[in-house]
Amino acid sequence: MRFFENVAKEIFKQEGIPILEGHVANYPEEAMAISSEMNVPVVVKAQVLTGGRGKAGGVKFADNPGEALKVADEILGMEIKGEKVKHLLIEEKAEILNEFFVTVSVDRGARKPVILASKEGGVEIENLAKTNPEKIIKYYPNPLLEFLPYEAREIARRMDVPSELISPLGSIIWKLYHVFEKYDADTAEINPLVLTPKGLIAADAKLVVENDSLFRHQDLVERLQYKKKAVDFVQLDGDIAVIGNGAGLTLTAMDMIKLNGGEPATFLDIGGGASEQIIDQALSIVLNYDPVRVVFLNVLGGITKADDVARGVIKALEKANRKVPIVIRLTGTNEKEGQRLLEEAGIPFETSMEKAAQKAVELCEEVKAEGK
Repeated sequence: MRFFENVAKEIFKQEGIPILEGHVANYPEEAMAISSEMNVPVVVKAQVLTGGRGKAGGVKFADNPGEALKVADEILGMEIKGEKVKHLLIEEKAEILNEFFVTVSVDRGARKPVILASKEGGVEIENLAKTNPEKIIKYYPNPLLEFLPYEAREIARRMDVPSELISPLGSIIWKLYHVFEKYDADTAEINPLVLTPKGLIAADAKLVVENDSLFRHQDLVERLQYKKKAVDFVQLDGDIAVIGNGAGLTLTAMDMIKLNGGEPATFLDIGGGASEQIIDQALSIVLNYDPVRVVFLNVLGGITKADDVARGVIKALEKANRKVPIVIRLTGTNEKEGQRLLEEAGIPFETSMEKAAQKAVELCEEVKAEGK
């Protein structure tokens, strides 16, 4: 069984191999929210179980959340060698100084494991194997003996890397072989293994586990299950983002906006029992959606707690790149505590949905008049 890159990287990290910060997105708005949360340039990568995704347009860069939304929308749903892209990995963009290649697999002819390594990694490794095979180091560990760190350092030395890289590169080779053995793998691969100012990092990861051994690795199988998206988001043609905790409440809020002469820019249902993190995520989505001039957050707390809502709002606004006016209707469970938190943060709120909707439309008209 072959595992998606994000799952392989989780395993590699667990075994001590450095990786970049990254998170899985199932739809474009989630990619935008993750990019906003990370607050650094990112790479948006199709999660498919086939190679060649870079050349097929399945890997793109984004300097800000808006670009992340755009490229995620372009990649999701595309087909790469017959496989439809359903998930993305949003990952910090690395400053790459050099690229290497390391893989551990099974040599069927020799009937033993083999380590292949080269100081020239990246997408052209297959061509390198054909045109300059001497640049790929091949080493056969004895499967009946323990693979020792000095053997891994010897492979790094034979790769002809600078002396200061022999030890850290050897450490990663040794850990990769440990992954190969521990998880009964057919293949454990890093291509490219990149050198950055922070050191060596696995920029990509491949893990293929022997099917007959999966009964010993149920934790790996469970990692293939993706979480349901936390919020339901629909883009509309207006300029007032509407967020509510429940589809009915959100639709009612949209009706109130239209009744007062405004036009909704979004339908965003955060559902019942929304946590501080979900509120933060929802606001991060709409605050980075360019057509939005005003945000209307309509919360009637039942399972959802007003104080969690307030904390999520405060967190999202503190890190927001765009300053967008927000109108909050906040009542229900723990409403006094939630309202107190908003007051202390200097964030106005209403308890009436009608008044809040009217205020949102008025604010939007003011923003338009100011030419923002």
